[in-house]
Amino acid sequence: MDDIVIRAMAKWPNVPVVYGWLNLDRRGQWSIKHASPGGAARFELVTKPKLIEFIGRNYAHDEQGRWHFQNGPQRVYVTLAYTPLVYRIARAHPLSFETHTGAPCATLQAVWMDEAGNLLLVTEHGPGLLLDRDLPRGLEALSYADGHVLDEERLLALIEEGDDAAGVYFNTGAASVPLTLISSDDAPRRLGYVLEPRPPADQPDR
Repeated sequence: MDDIVIRAMAKWPNVPVVYGWLNLDRRGQWSIKHASPGGAARFELVTKPKLIEFIGRNYAHDEQGRWHFQNGPQRVYVTLAYTPLVYRIARAHPLSFETHTGAPCATLQAVWMDEAGNLLLVTEHGPGLLLDRDLPRGLEALSYADGHVLDEERLLALIEEGDDAAGVYFNTGAASVPLTLISSDDAPRRLGYVLEPRPPADQPDR
């Protein structure tokens, strides 16, 4: 987190938090709500590199699993399309990853597959979806305990039939992590994050 943000939080500790103004999509792109006078609010992609970098450096979560952007003294809770992080492949051999905010990953702790065949990774940064363009390479990393690559028939059984994933591993070339199946609807609960943080009943959206 930026020093200037930390100082602002200390100087103005009681700034009201904001809900429903910042979204994160399944590709790791931010969108922000714009309200026009007399018109319906709309969300627009954040495209300015400096702003994207600033949000990424000051993106964190609270003890309840609600992810937020710390905009100076003001906390802006983020609505998630699926996961709080989106991972992309940083290096192919051995496989290594970075978050959509550009943070490199040192430790791959768990790998999950949902009913659509998406891969969810858990690293020291938290849980996140593997970027769609990198999914084919990620699926190629699935193997049996003996190192043989998962055959297409078994992969389809995992995705379409929810077949038992016992004995299937995600092999980066440097580490081998057991694969676990997960329902996309159940991912927030099992992985410990909140899709859509909401204000308390007595506090209006800001």
